[in-house]
Amino acid sequence: MQTVFHLIADDPKQRETALTIAENLSRDDSVEMDDIAIVAQADGIEPLVAGGDGSDTVESLLDDGFSVKACGNTLDLKDLAESDLVEGVETVPSGGGELTRLQDEGYAYIRP
Repeated sequence: MQTVFHLIADDPKQRETALTIAENLSRDDSVEMDDIAIVAQADGIEPLVAGGDGSDTVESLLDDGFSVKACGNTLDLKDLAESDLVEGVETVPSGGGELTRLQDEGYAYIRP
C-alpha cells in the first residue's frame, strides 16, 4: 500500500498532527506500506524549511525512508530556494500535480 499526506494548512498543530499520523502509519504492523509520501504546498511548507517549525520531524521521517516533496510554485511564491529546505526534500513543479500523479499511481490521500 501507498499513502500520501498533504500539508497545506497554516495551523502548526494541524501540520504536526499530519506528520504524527504519517509516523504512526509507518510503525503500524497491521498494514504493509510500500511508500509513505508527504507533499507540502502553500502554508504547509513550513516543516520542510530547514529550521522551520516541525523540520526536526521531517528530518526524522526522511531518515526513516519517507518521500518528502515541496511544491516548486510555493517556493517561488514564498521566495524560498531549494537550498532553504531540509536536506533530502525533493522539489516538484506543483503540489497539485504531484498529488494527482501519486493518486493516479494508487496512493491513498490523507489530509488531516
